[in-house]
Amino acid sequence: MNFISIAKQRRSVRSYTERKVEPEKLDQILEAAHVAPTAANLQPVRLIVVQSEEGLAKIGTAAELYGAPLAVIVCADHEKAWVRPFDQKQTSDIDASIITDHMMLQATELGLGSVWICYFKPDVLSKALSLPENLEPVNILAIGYADGETADPDRFDKERIPIEHLVSYESLR
Repeated sequence: MNFISIAKQRRSVRSYTERKVEPEKLDQILEAAHVAPTAANLQPVRLIVVQSEEGLAKIGTAAELYGAPLAVIVCADHEKAWVRPFDQKQTSDIDASIITDHMMLQATELGLGSVWICYFKPDVLSKALSLPENLEPVNILAIGYADGETADPDRFDKERIPIEHLVSYESLR
């Protein structure tokens, strides 16, 4: 499958079957995270993989997981992040986003569904997972086998702004 086909096939899944994600598929998803680029290659991200009922219930106190059998909590490590010297912008949230995107696309290629969850209570999640002060949960990636139909790969023609409204050349029009 080529990249654009995978990107068009990916959708946010909010209903999962009870089927567990196979260890070899999880390994491939984590490998996709491992090879993702980060600013200055500092890799200021930590991933917490949760599959147990107890662990998923802990996460469920802070976020809706939609019945996914697997969740990856993507945390920014503020002690390792690159900082842009001109305005002190710390890039760990960007790095976490790139890694999450890599995992989502790999999951799609493997026939799995996922949803990127940013609507969660970070303080509750940090406490439930006993995260140290330097780790900020940026998002949660719920992963599993989708319960329902696949997405129409041609939906972008109807659901997205026209590309000419997205892209400008040489200056903003």
